[in-house]
Amino acid sequence: MNDDLPLSHEDVAEIAAIIEKSGYRELDLSTRRFHLRIAKGDGADGGLTQEWHWAGAAGEVAAQEDSASVDPDAICSPLPGTFYHAPQPGAPAFVAAGDTVGPETVVGIVETMKLMNPVHAGRSGTIAEILVPDGTLVAKDQPLFRLA
Repeated sequence: MNDDLPLSHEDVAEIAAIIEKSGYRELDLSTRRFHLRIAKGDGADGGLTQEWHWAGAAGEVAAQEDSASVDPDAICSPLPGTFYHAPQPGAPAFVAAGDTVGPETVVGIVETMKLMNPVHAGRSGTIAEILVPDGTLVAKDQPLFRLA
């Protein structure tokens, strides 16, 4: 886990649980060190969404977003969280460098608030480079893989 992150995943999950049980629809909290936004979904399941970043990372995130828009070959994280290469510890990775993928191919998982969210390639190509190590905390739109 990144030492700069002022809240742990458990902290965010606890805050989300409080919001879910309360009459409030969302929480938007900004401090000098971080920004956290949690909102109840409008769907039938009433799910929660969350986004956050920590101080000093805003420029880093902006650079990553610029990198993703400049590099059309990047597969980026759809949301912030912890990125995993495999469905469970000890299992083979979803993809490796040199593998051919299609738009629906699952290339990894991003865990956010104890939910495992699949990351799809989004287009066809060959995995040229894996940019993020397994178990890394990633930002929304951060490049994870590069396609050839």
